[in-house]
Amino acid sequence: MAGTGSGSTGTPGTPRVLRAMNDRAALDLLLEHGPLSRTRIGKLTGLSKPTASQLLARLEAAGLVIATGTSEGLPGPSAQLYAVNPAAARVAGLDVTPTGVRAAVADITGRTVGTYELPTPGRSAQGAIERVLHALDGAAKDAGLHRTDIHRLVIGTPGAFDPTTGNLRYASHLPGWHSPRLLEELAAALGPLPFEVENDVNLAAVAEQRIGEAQGCENFTLLWGERGFGAAVVIGGRLHRGATGGAGEVAFLPLPGAPLVRNVARSNSGGFEELAGRRAILRLARDHGLTPPPGGSLTQKAAAVVAEAARTPEAGEAVLAEYATRLATGLAAIVAVVDPELIVLAGAVITAGGEQLRSLIQSELAELAVPRPAIRLSTMPDHPVLCGALQSALGATRDEVFDTTDRTP
Repeated sequence: MAGTGSGSTGTPGTPRVLRAMNDRAALDLLLEHGPLSRTRIGKLTGLSKPTASQLLARLEAAGLVIATGTSEGLPGPSAQLYAVNPAAARVAGLDVTPTGVRAAVADITGRTVGTYELPTPGRSAQGAIERVLHALDGAAKDAGLHRTDIHRLVIGTPGAFDPTTGNLRYASHLPGWHSPRLLEELAAALGPLPFEVENDVNLAAVAEQRIGEAQGCENFTLLWGERGFGAAVVIGGRLHRGATGGAGEVAFLPLPGAPLVRNVARSNSGGFEELAGRRAILRLARDHGLTPPPGGSLTQKAAAVVAEAARTPEAGEAVLAEYATRLATGLAAIVAVVDPELIVLAGAVITAGGEQLRSLIQSELAELAVPRPAIRLSTMPDHPVLCGALQSALGATRDEVFDTTDRTP
């Protein structure tokens, strides 16, 4: 950990800055390991016992850590344990889709403490902001909180807001979110609550980067297959959004084997979607005698036939082999430009094929592209977009709340 230096207050190397660095290191260790004793924190940080004691006293006085009991049952005298104070801050995440809004609230440790789901009736274009507020307030109430108790909000939506115009692009299927003043109106409605709106697939990648298959990976691509195709591109540990927020809209990729789609913005489709989207996989399954279930959404039907193909000999193997070739064709185009070290396969339709589909894609891509990135299946639990929204909000909030530089020691 950091030692003590000299210089003017507030500059790198001064006691105040070094204390803050040690504070943050200790808080991160408590988040990673759970409750720790003073001695254990000292060993993990390299700080002396007196310095570790001063650090914990400082963080406890600031309301950032709390005493949680003692390490009973271990050899020697019991030691006081310390943990991050869950009430130090709370964050909220929203996953907005054409069919509804899913909301969650988490405390600073990352534990979800409140949830709420708000269905969207029909395809109403009215009340987008009201639905956001309703869902946010519902999750806060479920957590025993009020909206004013939330430190930061991150909202995931299909498409992306163009930073040059403020308009939502690539999401014509999301009713009520296309007003050029929507972000301004949302800011006015939320008042002092800081918020950001991020592409849903980008947030799924944030979840993978923070707690999923891409931990420790600086350059990776997430391919999302659910309502449509999307990708998230992480370069140097940071999301690459592009000039208009459209990086990763790979459904529009022109690809061999698919008709050349023109006026893609109007049709809201493209080569990759036509080649390997939900309707394409349903047609492919029918051609091989696999019948989708009668009920459910188009996404549910596509995921069901992919899962059926993974457990059906011969016909199912043929379906998966062709589907893998189509997915690898799109991935080859992405890999040729981005050259990631890892590809994470996510979304209900793709992950329904399991390890069998992943292995087929890996083999096909090895023949279609020069780079050979590892390919992994997402292991995120349900609602990865919402999880990513919470992780994004937590990251920014911890940077703010855990910064003790300007606090009196």
